[in-house]
Amino acid sequence: MTMTRRFNLIVLGIVLTAAGLTGQGIAAQPHRLVKIGALTEAWGPNPAIVGFRDGLKELGYREDQDFVIGVRFTQGNPAELPAAARDLVKRGVDLIVASGGGNAAKAAQASTHRIPIVFIGESDPVGRGLVKSFARPGGNITGIADLETELAPKKLEIFRELVPGLKRVLLVYDATNASAIERLTVYRDAAQRLGLTLVEKPVRSEEEARAAISGIRKGEAEGIVSPRVLSLNISGFILEFAPKRGIPTMFDEAFFVERGALASYSANTHELGRQAARLVDKILKGAKPSDLPVEQPTRFELVINMKAAKALGLTIPQSLLLRADRVIE
Repeated sequence: MTMTRRFNLIVLGIVLTAAGLTGQGIAAQPHRLVKIGALTEAWGPNPAIVGFRDGLKELGYREDQDFVIGVRFTQGNPAELPAAARDLVKRGVDLIVASGGGNAAKAAQASTHRIPIVFIGESDPVGRGLVKSFARPGGNITGIADLETELAPKKLEIFRELVPGLKRVLLVYDATNASAIERLTVYRDAAQRLGLTLVEKPVRSEEEARAAISGIRKGEAEGIVSPRVLSLNISGFILEFAPKRGIPTMFDEAFFVERGALASYSANTHELGRQAARLVDKILKGAKPSDLPVEQPTRFELVINMKAAKALGLTIPQSLLLRADRVIE
C-alpha cells in the first residue's frame, strides 16, 4: 500500500466550533472552526480515537455540526509517522491527538512546538522525553498514560492461570521500534519471577514477523503474548495464525479478544480516549498543555473469550471468570 493511501484522511467527525464556549483559548473566537488531527500507527480509527470522539459527544460537541475528526494512519509502519505528522501541521490543524503508543506522540512532538498535542496511551511519557513530569508536562504536550509497563507482570500472571502447564511464552517484537525494545526488560523480569521462559523473536519487517509467527512449531511455546505495539502488524499476524496452530494468546486490548484471541488485560483503551477528550476540552477553553497534568487510567479490564477457550480445549477457572470484566461467549 502506498504512502499516499496510508495517509488518507478519514472523516469521522474534527472541526470544533467555538459557539457556546468561553475562555481565552482556541475556542474564544466566535464561530472559529478548530481543526484537530488524529495521528495513529493503526490501520484506521482505533478504539482510543473512537473513545475520543465519543468523549467529545458526551461533553456536548455535536458530530457533523460541531466536530469532525481527521485521522492520519500508517498501518503499522512507524517510519511513516513523521511525514504524517508534518502533513497535519502543513494542513493547519489547531490541535493533534496522537494514539497507539509513544511513536505517534514523538512524531507529533517533533513536527511542532506550537500546536497543542494530546497523546492517548503511553507507558513512559517521562522516560520517552514527551513530558518533563506527570504533574508539570511543560512544552506543548500532555496526555493519558496507559501503564502498560506496570501491567505487564500481571498480564503474564493471568496468562499462566488461564493456561495450565504454561512454561514457554513467545514474544515477537519489532527490533527497530524503541517502544518495543523498552518493554523487553519488564517482560523478561516478570517471566523469570513467574517461572516462565520468554521465547524472544526480534523481527525487522512484516515478512519476518509473518514468518516468525506462522512458522512457530508445536512445543516451541505454549502461549503467545502481544504487547501494545502496532508496528509490523505483529498483533494481526498473531491473531491470524495462533488459532490455526492451537496456541493460546494474551493481548493488551479487548479489540483482539472480540476477534478471536483468548484474553486481554489492560487499561480500557476506549476510556483512555474519553479521558483525552476532557483534556482537549480544557485546552479549547484556554488551558495550556504544559499546565495540564498527565492523567493515568481510571479503568482496567480483563476480557476472556470462551469460544476461543473451547476451541483450544481450555477450561477457564471459575475464579478467573468471576474476576473478568467481560466474558465473550
